[in-house]
Amino acid sequence: MAQRIGAALLGTAHAHALGNLRVLQDSPDFELLGVCEPDAGLLAAAREAEAFAGVRWLDRAQLLADEQIAMVAVEGRVRDNLGFAREAIEAGKHIHLDKPAGSDLSEFESLLELAGERGLLVQMGYMFRYNAAFELCLRAVREGWLGEVFYVHGEINSDIPEPTRRQLAEYAGGMMFELACHLIDMLVATLGPPQRVRPFLRHDGAQDDGLADNCTAVFEFARAAALLHTAALEAHASERRCWEVCGTEGTVIIQPLEPPAVRLCLKSPRGGFGAGWQAVAVPHIPRYVRDMADLAACLRGEREPSYGPEHDLATQRAVLLASSLAV
Repeated sequence: MAQRIGAALLGTAHAHALGNLRVLQDSPDFELLGVCEPDAGLLAAAREAEAFAGVRWLDRAQLLADEQIAMVAVEGRVRDNLGFAREAIEAGKHIHLDKPAGSDLSEFESLLELAGERGLLVQMGYMFRYNAAFELCLRAVREGWLGEVFYVHGEINSDIPEPTRRQLAEYAGGMMFELACHLIDMLVATLGPPQRVRPFLRHDGAQDDGLADNCTAVFEFARAAALLHTAALEAHASERRCWEVCGTEGTVIIQPLEPPAVRLCLKSPRGGFGAGWQAVAVPHIPRYVRDMADLAACLRGEREPSYGPEHDLATQRAVLLASSLAV
């Protein structure tokens, strides 16, 4: 068995931080060598949290100087993460950068360029990249099962508690920036960069926090259109989350997204599937597990990254456009 790769967590505030912490702790590929939380208040809270029991706490200088740490999972607040990521890259670390990649496109582009110059990998933390249902959908598109894709629809709602709402209201895009970015990532993987994006960012909740909590965006492509919606107002929303890709020769529907359930319709048999509507069984693999396995394989030189910097930059541009943020 190959030697495990030294890893650390930088930041604890991101919604995905605990999930990635657990995966790194259990990973056969990575050895978690420490956790760093630069914010004193967040550090005090994390030290009391059961999820962090037994971890080795590092300050930022220790983490960056430790030559055994080859990969850093950047899991702080979105406004801090590009700065954290740059420090890690300048220290020679590969990074897993959780989504979205800040609100300054030029800063993210500069970060990707720096990583490329230094031969370091940047893996973005978009949670549907290694979801088996989305992988099947992308295969159907790329192998032409669906013919010409002309329409994509995605829905990803939640029921956000008030303290979290206030945090998310920091960005003009609100739920489009925070949550729909996952679907925008898959949209760019499906159709490439959009030619035009028209956001409709509404605040319809009773809370007086200014959060854009009922948001829709229309994405236009040369021969296709997409409609994505996200809200912070729907009770028990996860079962209604969906992804639909419609083409001239077939359609894929994923609902719910997690655990994934797939329906496939084909005009004619393709890819081992028959004509007509059919349910397709796909495995449900917990979030982040395959992300980290793929990253480890790339770091060992066993494969090329599944998503490169061009895709990540195009996704971030589309996220900012859909969030009414400058690009």
